[in-house]
Amino acid sequence: MISVKSRKAKGRRLQNWVRDTLLSLFPKLSNEDVYCAIMGERGVDIKLSRKAQKIIPYAIECKNKQSLKSIYSIMEQAQYNAKGTQVPLAVIKMNQYQPLVIVDAIHFFKLIGK
Repeated sequence: MISVKSRKAKGRRLQNWVRDTLLSLFPKLSNEDVYCAIMGERGVDIKLSRKAQKIIPYAIECKNKQSLKSIYSIMEQAQYNAKGTQVPLAVIKMNQYQPLVIVDAIHFFKLIGK
């Protein structure tokens, strides 16, 4: 079993990666425009200034959990079936929830970075 400290560190590493990726794709934004929430803070995990929200209109939650393995299995199947330059994409849905689309994070960030 993973300790609480280790779980928080995993989450923090993912948040930092998302922040750093966004800042590298949007050089006009600074650390004051895109920053990580404090662990345990309410709201989104990646905080965006008004300026950043105009460029990145998303509420970004970060989850670094082993229990997401089945989603990765779905993406592995999409990758296996992708031909040539096709981008693997998965659509998932649970009862009483809206469908969600899953794509590789780098692909998504590059897409919004254009």
